[in-house]
Amino acid sequence: MTAKPATPAIIRRYFELAAQPDQEDYFALFADDAVVEDESTEYRGIEAIRRWRREVPLVSYEITDVEDTPAGTIVTTTITGDFPGSPFAGLRYRFSDYDDTRIRALRIAP
Repeated sequence: MTAKPATPAIIRRYFELAAQPDQEDYFALFADDAVVEDESTEYRGIEAIRRWRREVPLVSYEITDVEDTPAGTIVTTTITGDFPGSPFAGLRYRFSDYDDTRIRALRIAP
């Protein structure tokens, strides 16, 4: 049996805060020049990330897998919320550039 890697604290914090209405603690997780890609659209910088968050529905997350790869950490989730197709299983959050204090690159896609 292979042990799953521990989820880095900043990624755990991301999912804790992402399930709540927007607040400064959530945005503070991102570097000023961070890039988030969601549904093939790129959001670069904190203000763009704020605009993106206003458009997406509030969801809850169930983490089903965490994989540490040379390209970063991939967290697979099931999301549940007020959107067509809820719940959606197999959504992947690819944290490709981050450290203990800031997320610099996140790609969200199945």
